Amino acid sequence: MEKEDLKILNKGEEEEMELQGYRLCHWRLVLVGLGVLCTGGFLLLLLYWMPEWCVKSTCTRTTARDAEVVLMRSVDEFKRWFLARVRVMLAPGSKPFHSLETQTTSPCSPSSSCPFSSPASPPIANGHATHPSEGSPTQELIRRYADYQPTQIRYFTFHSSKYYWNDEVQNFKVLNGLEDLQISCSTLHSEHSTGLTRNQQEYRRLFFGFNEIAVKVPSVFKLLIKEVLNPFYIFQLFSVILWSADEYYYYAAAIVFMSVISTATSLYTIKKQYVMLHDMVAAHSIVRVSVCRVNNEIDEILSTDLVPGDVMVIPSNGTIMPCDAVLISGTCIVNESMLTGESVPVTKTNLPNPVPDDMRGETDSIYNTEDHKRHTLFCGTNVIQTRFYTGELVKAVVVRTGFSTAKGQLVRSILYPKPTDFKLYRDAYLFLLCLVAVAGIGFVYSIVLSVMNEVSAKTIIIESLDIITITVPPALPAAMTAGIVYAQRRLKHIGIFCISPQRINICGQINLVCFDKTGTLTEDGLDLWGVQRVDNGCFHLSEENAYKENLVKSQFVACMATCHSLTKIEGQLSGDPLDLKMFEATGWILEEATEEETSLHNRIMPTVVRPPKQLLPQESVASQEQDMELYELSSVYEIGIVRQFPFSSALQRMTVVARLLGEKRMDAYTKGAPEVVAGLCKKDTVPENFPEVLEGYTKQGFRVIALAHRRLESKLTWHKVQNINRDHIEANMEFLGLIIMQNKLKVETPAVLRDLRQANIRTVMVTGDNMLTAISVARDCGMIPAQDTVIIADALPPHDGQAAKITWRYADKPSQTSLLEEVNISLEGVSHVDEPKAQELYHFAMNGKSFGVIAEHFPDMLQKLVLHGTVFARMAPDQKTELIEALQGVDYFVGMCGDGANDCGALKRAHGGISLSELEASVASPFTSRTPNISCVPSLIREGRAALITSFCVFKFMALYSIIQYISVTLLYSIFSNLGDFQFLFIDIFIILLIVFTMSLNPAWKELVSRRPPSGLISGSLLFSVLTQVLICLAFQTITFLWVQQQPWYTTWTPFTDACNLSSHMNTSDHNSTELDDHNIQNFENTSLFYVSAFQYLIVAIVFSKGKPFRQPSYKNWPFVLSALSLYIFLLFIMFHPVENIDSFLEIVCVPFEWRVKLFLIIVVNAAVSVVVETFILDIVLWKLLFSREKQGSFGISPAPQRGIDLRAHKCLSWMCCPRKMPKARYMHLAQELSVDPDWPPKPTTTTEARPHPQNGSTYQIMISS
Repeated sequence: MEKEDLKILNKGEEEEMELQGYRLCHWRLVLVGLGVLCTGGFLLLLLYWMPEWCVKSTCTRTTARDAEVVLMRSVDEFKRWFLARVRVMLAPGSKPFHSLETQTTSPCSPSSSCPFSSPASPPIANGHATHPSEGSPTQELIRRYADYQPTQIRYFTFHSSKYYWNDEVQNFKVLNGLEDLQISCSTLHSEHSTGLTRNQQEYRRLFFGFNEIAVKVPSVFKLLIKEVLNPFYIFQLFSVILWSADEYYYYAAAIVFMSVISTATSLYTIKKQYVMLHDMVAAHSIVRVSVCRVNNEIDEILSTDLVPGDVMVIPSNGTIMPCDAVLISGTCIVNESMLTGESVPVTKTNLPNPVPDDMRGETDSIYNTEDHKRHTLFCGTNVIQTRFYTGELVKAVVVRTGFSTAKGQLVRSILYPKPTDFKLYRDAYLFLLCLVAVAGIGFVYSIVLSVMNEVSAKTIIIESLDIITITVPPALPAAMTAGIVYAQRRLKHIGIFCISPQRINICGQINLVCFDKTGTLTEDGLDLWGVQRVDNGCFHLSEENAYKENLVKSQFVACMATCHSLTKIEGQLSGDPLDLKMFEATGWILEEATEEETSLHNRIMPTVVRPPKQLLPQESVASQEQDMELYELSSVYEIGIVRQFPFSSALQRMTVVARLLGEKRMDAYTKGAPEVVAGLCKKDTVPENFPEVLEGYTKQGFRVIALAHRRLESKLTWHKVQNINRDHIEANMEFLGLIIMQNKLKVETPAVLRDLRQANIRTVMVTGDNMLTAISVARDCGMIPAQDTVIIADALPPHDGQAAKITWRYADKPSQTSLLEEVNISLEGVSHVDEPKAQELYHFAMNGKSFGVIAEHFPDMLQKLVLHGTVFARMAPDQKTELIEALQGVDYFVGMCGDGANDCGALKRAHGGISLSELEASVASPFTSRTPNISCVPSLIREGRAALITSFCVFKFMALYSIIQYISVTLLYSIFSNLGDFQFLFIDIFIILLIVFTMSLNPAWKELVSRRPPSGLISGSLLFSVLTQVLICLAFQTITFLWVQQQPWYTTWTPFTDACNLSSHMNTSDHNSTELDDHNIQNFENTSLFYVSAFQYLIVAIVFSKGKPFRQPSYKNWPFVLSALSLYIFLLFIMFHPVENIDSFLEIVCVPFEWRVKLFLIIVVNAAVSVVVETFILDIVLWKLLFSREKQGSFGISPAPQRGIDLRAHKCLSWMCCPRKMPKARYMHLAQELSVDPDWPPKPTTTTEARPHPQNGSTYQIMISS
């Protein structure tokens, strides 16, 4: 089929997929049906597991436009396949935003402007039955508009999103909502603020569906079917049927019992998570809302009936938002903790309408929820109160509904998460394939042997298939899960809750942790350290506070008292903690208008602030009358806040327009990041030593806020201020001074970071705070050692024909120079100079803006920068996620620890995300800690390492158990014997299950060590360990099997054989039985191999059950010690002192005492060899020499590359190991390259340029600049 038939869905987005169209083929369906019957349903299972095979075996390729079934493949590293059925609905129009009253009556053709349509055709089209979207409403609409030709609209549903065929782009597209129209703010006000008719609402609902985030809790039966169709459970079912046919009922019953318990636990957990998610979204599912109709009617409807374009009335007493909507009138105070994790109420203002008559010069931007989030009410957030005009309600235009909303997207990410990519799980499947290959050899061997000796067909089938169930243990899934379940229980005990247990193992590999700053590394609250005012362009000395009589009427205090977004909720001041501290420091009082007061005025009554009476200056008075006049004057000194321009993280400032009572002219007050505010002020009002003063405070770790003021022109009336753009206000201001806030480190922070550093785990700070403050905190907490250099990268995007460039500068002045040196990276120039390699230890720091420019224009350099990047400041939430992805792109295992505020995306994307917030936002994080500090991070990594090592131990043990039993059975098959049912039962239940569930109980080691466990099973050390133990077990079983046949007393065993009488120590046993042994179980070879193999299981269990440095020693795991000791004692007892009933039960025969002693010697030598090989040769010799590449710091490269590259260690290990072998991890490879790069890190007088057309794979070039 032509290449162009391959469509790309969601291009450039996270859910990008390739799509192919298919049409059902009847003769293929018949063939597949026959195949299903012939294979007893197994083919159906195979097609269920493999969607690609299912579609390709039952359908033929066609164009995407004519498809009945679409096959999709994700373009990420997982390459997952999905299928969906294309449906057809009839609608009276083709576009959701068409106006039916003005639409033409002619049918739409593919070439016409009806992009979501298909040509009109009979009710059965392309083999489809047409589906009226919601049944009767559609038919009623079509009847109502009988003059219109019904249009066929093709769509499919995938991951709770509907994809409609669009003829304009010749592809399927998701309908998100009003944003699809790309409307400007002015258009939104002029064309979408009047509301919809009921007909328009019903018509749009055909496309957008009901406004609900439907988390359907599946029935237990559905979940059960999905769970038991897992390949492991199908294999277990196959094994149980086979064992039952072979009359091996007991172990079959044990496996069934384990599977039932495992399935029930899994179903309970999954059902519980669905119920939790359902309850979380149900809060806003169905509420009654008021909407405006075109004729100014107010109609009350259910929230599920809302569609994009509806105008919703926000009630004055607040509501939980049932959709995403943009405010077009009034203001709201909203709690957005559901989405951001930040419980501080946010003020939402109405969307500015930039084209009133007197403001035609304003820019008119396209509305989108991200850029205009300060005017957008998001689904699931709680509107606490509203402020409104008289006779004009607080209104919002519905922008998105259902799963398209912000909350809907969060729920979708939880319902349909990306699979966890971890080498352990991929290697586990490879290892199982190897076991299947081994089983295949045994399968063929047993068939050939049986056919040559004319064994019955039934016996051949059962015994050959039995080899497969022996080699691939059905109990493996339960055994592998045990360690994770125990680790989850231990984490819960220390206050860490996990909603994604599989991630516990991955946490054992974490070698880099990103931390949010405020509330995570530092205390949540800020304290006012002091203020430093400016007068006439000069700084005053710093003062402890502004609570002084001589300052009460100053512009500085007026700015502190007005420039905030505080509000009163139930009589209590509420808002941003910084605003709260700043306002409280003034001692002023805030008063808000009541609803009654508001209703008496034509405009919103302003919030008023005034100083307490005792702070107003008390002048000496001559008489009582004058005193009264002064009192009256003081009582009316108050400032009204006329308009707020809320804080914007993009602009890094907020502004208010206020008016002093009695004054005609208004004042503008601005506060924000010092660098930004200073740039808005007149140069002569900013002190010359401003950079030095600011740097002095930020280096000490203070958070610095700058204040500015401007007296507005008298022509700016109240009405004009309500519609003016903030850029007109925030210009030509006067610099007022600085507020210095202190953000203290949490007590636990330095010690935890020190532990992580000693464990060679890199630590990175990702914050929304100021760059220099972040660097200072990083130094204070030990993230950046005092002697290390910090290089700040300031990147500028292409501008006015100039290429993008990066300016490098030192955050601290290096000791060898007194000047601030700079390095420029530009996109132009061509010279290149090599300089000697710097040996200093260095860290990169950058802000979010620079990070975005580097990611776009210097992609090669970004990988090198994240290798040494330690501080990322002023980072937006999506940039935090991009940073996590960039770090994962160079093969770091990344942990992320945040307090939930704006960290949701990063917490989800990291390998191990830990939320310190117990708010609903933590539902996106795999782990949530009840302890509100970072001490949970090392605990999680330690438990992860313990769980990972436990998984390795269990997997190795189960592999050896299979191979040991496989060897025993294969050797016995050669003499047409086998292990007895009760021998199998004793081994499988009393040895294997008991050992496997107790060996997983080792707790984590008490401290983090610098060595990391391997990440996968396919690694030199683990393969060497397994293969050597397999060879040892094979050798000793073979020796036993051959040696017993060489004994002088050996003969073919019969019920009358009495080998014990040949020994001087005669033991009576069950050798008088005359019952014939049909399966030839009882013989000397069987008994000898049973004893040796039983001890081998225990030997490898002890050898593999390692403790330090990742787990506590096995001797501290008393259930395991007790189990192993009991089994040793029992086996030695029955070997040296036969008990008739036990021998009869286990079908073992009496052998001479001297042979028992020889068996004991074989077992002792076997144990000694296994211990020496595993403990001495593997752990001491080979681990240090050959497998050192797999440890942290291989090739001398520390996982914290900012600690430098040890070149001598690199040369030494390269010489001892394979010198041509490159490190596996990308970050190691990069660190190795950079260690010998003379131009790295960038130094003064050099310029690195990005090339428009990359040469030699590099997108930049280093240059000398004069």
